[in-house]
Amino acid sequence: MNKSLTSLRFVSLSALLALAGCVTPGGTVTTGSSASASSGGAPGPSSTAVTGAAAGGTSAGASSSLERCSAPMGTLAVDDGRGKEWYASFGSATKVTTIEPLIRLAVQQSNCFVITSIGNNRLEGKISAITDKQRNSGEFRAGSQQQKGQRVAADYFLEPAIIVDNESTGKLAGSLGGLIGGTVGALAGSLESKASVVTLSLFDIRSGVQIAISEGNATATNYGAALGAFGGGAAGGLSGFSRTPAGKATVAAFVDSYNSMVISLRNYKAQTVKGGLGKGGALKVGN
Repeated sequence: MNKSLTSLRFVSLSALLALAGCVTPGGTVTTGSSASASSGGAPGPSSTAVTGAAAGGTSAGASSSLERCSAPMGTLAVDDGRGKEWYASFGSATKVTTIEPLIRLAVQQSNCFVITSIGNNRLEGKISAITDKQRNSGEFRAGSQQQKGQRVAADYFLEPAIIVDNESTGKLAGSLGGLIGGTVGALAGSLESKASVVTLSLFDIRSGVQIAISEGNATATNYGAALGAFGGGAAGGLSGFSRTPAGKATVAAFVDSYNSMVISLRNYKAQTVKGGLGKGGALKVGN
C-alpha cells in the first residue's frame, strides 16, 4: 500500500475517532454516571475499569472513579450469576467467562463490605470439602484450628443481573461515510458501540428485605476491527477489545451501578412500616 495513502487514511480515521470520542487506544468505555456525581457535580461520561488488587482494607491500582467507604458496613455474599437466565447467552455472545471476581474486586477495593465465599456455589463447595477433610480425616496436626464455629456469616447478599447485553447502538459516524468516501468511509461505517444495562440488588439475609438496588449502564466503542485495514501491526494490540466490546461495557456498567449503590448506602435510612414490617401493612383489604 502506498505510504502516503496509508498516512492519509490513518489521519482521516484518527480525526473520525476524535469526533466520535474514541481517543483511547483499544476504544473507549463510558458509563452513564461519573464519580463527580458523588461530590454534587453533574453526571457525565467517565472511563472505567476494574483494575489492581485488594488485600483486607488496602487496595492497589484501583480505578480513580470507584466510590469508597471509610469503614465496612457488614459482610457480603456475592451471587456468581451461574444458573441465571442471562448467564449462558451473555458468555456465548461476549466470550466473558465470569463477572463475579471483578465485582468482588471492586467491592473489596471500595472497603464498603467484607466479602465471604458464600454466593459462589463452586467456591463454597470447594472450601466446605477442604474444611471437612481437614477437620475429620485425622491426618492434620493438632492445634490446626479446624473445629466448628470458624466460618463468618454473611449479613447481606448482592445479586447482579444483566438487563441489556451486547445491544448494538448502531454504526458510529455512519453519516460521515459519504462525506469521507473510499476506504476511510467504509471504516467509519464499521465503527460500532455496544451498550450494556445492568442492575445490582442488595438484600438483608436475615430478614430477606431488599436494602438497595441500583442501575448501571456503559457503552463500549469498538474500532479495533476498523484499524485492521491498516495491517496486523496496527490492529494486533486491539484484537482483544474487538472481540469483547460488550463484555468490557458490561463490566464497566457494573462499576457504574456499584458506585451509585455506594452513594445511596452512605446516606442509608431504613424504611419503616406502621405496626412493624410484615405485620399486615397499611393497605387494608375491604370486607
